[in-house]
Amino acid sequence: MTRIPLAGVIGHPIHHSRSPALHGHWLKTYGIRGHYIPMDVAEGDLEAVLRTLPKAGFVGCNITIPHKETALALADVVSDRAARIGAANTLVFDETGRIHADNTDGIGFLANLIEGAPGWQAKAGPAAVIGAGGAARAIVVALLEAGCPGIRISNRTRTRAEVLCAEFGPRVVVQDWEKVGMIFDGAATVVNTSSLGMAGKAAFDLTLDALSPTAVVTDCVYTPLRTDFLTAAAARGCVTVDGLGMLLHQAVPGFERWFGRRPEVTPELRAVVLAA
Repeated sequence: MTRIPLAGVIGHPIHHSRSPALHGHWLKTYGIRGHYIPMDVAEGDLEAVLRTLPKAGFVGCNITIPHKETALALADVVSDRAARIGAANTLVFDETGRIHADNTDGIGFLANLIEGAPGWQAKAGPAAVIGAGGAARAIVVALLEAGCPGIRISNRTRTRAEVLCAEFGPRVVVQDWEKVGMIFDGAATVVNTSSLGMAGKAAFDLTLDALSPTAVVTDCVYTPLRTDFLTAAAARGCVTVDGLGMLLHQAVPGFERWFGRRPEVTPELRAVVLAA
């Protein structure tokens, strides 16, 4: 008898994750006999859990904070993309239980921009990136590979931004946080990868005086969906793209690998995930 495929998302904590609603909608829509569950796993238990899951019928899982770097280190096979980003968000278990690691955050970021701002091209001009965490790493890699001519990064802790600059070469430069508004000057693409503006976090209070009305602006924050940053950018005439689509599009490759069907990102899916 063929096992019912199982997948899930591992994090700590995990109660806030919308991935179960996302994948659950696809499983129901396509009539697939499978399950996707949230798993709260403490940092010290990650390796034991990952080695056990294939024996329990799991075909793979998503990985979220704080496990992305550790999961990459534990993997038996690592994609070039995940290795360059330095973190994994999508794992596939093969028939022998080996762990294959990938990172689809950059895929999700680019697909969201292309969908939300038709005609957008990375090569149109330099990009400005706020923040230097895991999301920023994936986005910087995606922008560079898509042909972005230069990326300016600003982060409250300058050393974290300098690490990205050192790793990704001369097309990436750092701007002091005290003068963060300067990174917007002439930027064709502007991305907030920080938690500024997220519900329960510090407000987004950066000055946008240098932001061009021709820039495409996106925010990785999607709670709230329409952030103050996006509202202010739209008031300047910019095309704006909310962050929810990045979550939805990054999930597509994993679902296809685990359940054998390439899913579609639809308005119905957005509504389901927003209501979760």
